[in-house]
Amino acid sequence: MTAAVDIIGPSQRLRWLGRAARALGMPALLAAAVALTRLVHPDFGPFEIQTLALGALPLALAAAAQAIVVISGGIDLSIGSQIAVANVLSASLMQHATFKESLVWSLFVVICGAAAGLSNGLIVALSRIPDVVATLTTGFIWGGVALLILESPGGGAPPGYTNIAAGSDFGAWLPNALLVMIVSVAAIWLPIRQSRIGLLIYAAGSDPVAAFRSGVNVRGARTIAYVFSGIACAVGGMALTMTTGIGAPLAGSYYTLSSVAAVVIGGVSLAGGRGGMVGPIIAAVLLTLVPMDLVFLGIDPNYGQVIQGTLIVLVVMVAGFSARLQGRK
Repeated sequence: MTAAVDIIGPSQRLRWLGRAARALGMPALLAAAVALTRLVHPDFGPFEIQTLALGALPLALAAAAQAIVVISGGIDLSIGSQIAVANVLSASLMQHATFKESLVWSLFVVICGAAAGLSNGLIVALSRIPDVVATLTTGFIWGGVALLILESPGGGAPPGYTNIAAGSDFGAWLPNALLVMIVSVAAIWLPIRQSRIGLLIYAAGSDPVAAFRSGVNVRGARTIAYVFSGIACAVGGMALTMTTGIGAPLAGSYYTLSSVAAVVIGGVSLAGGRGGMVGPIIAAVLLTLVPMDLVFLGIDPNYGQVIQGTLIVLVVMVAGFSARLQGRK
């Protein structure tokens, strides 16, 4: 019995250390990145924090949208186009609206986002076409819809709406954009995580065959994941309207691959069934911080894409090596 306890004890401690490392790794990385930024740019203060939060807000919602689908076992390459549709739709509807009318239009855009996500999920579930192919195709469709709504950048929103994420009403170091980010992601993720929906999504992504044999409707679970992803895209598009004040039909092109980068760097397994939401959101902030640091260093910010791609490769390689080592054990 003592030997068994000795064997189990270290194993449990290793698992606990692994969970602690996953939980604290991304916050520690963000803290280190901010500290490094302050070394590079000693004047980095509340204004820069606010700028960082405003820039990261739409990407954080895109990362949330992608994370939900990836956890369910899929991947969505139409996220950028869906964000663009929500951006131009909200900017078109809110251009001459009052603040209260803009809030009503926001609800309408969220409903449209859920419908777009549902259509993506049904196409994937019913056609059995791989997610990459299906969502790449729907991405072209949503991109065309965005151009039909607005051919060029335009539209707008009332000052009260654009000021929601502006400023720092609760302290110089706590920008409103960060609060909007936290509340928006929590409003989408907590109903999933704290309900049976979350169990179904994780089960469908972890082992679809075992989930099906256990009575889980795998196709239904993945369709629900796409619906919530569409809602997150709609909120991300409105966040883009909120932060820029206009609608741009091509603005979403940046967010598709960046959302994948945030998900991978944030610790969500591309195989599905593992990961959470905190990591991808912090990764979205980090991916927004990197170009800022390059500007502070006087380096072309386009190198940020090189750094982003390198980080993805390194994270995937480390995950692959870890899975191989666990397989040998």
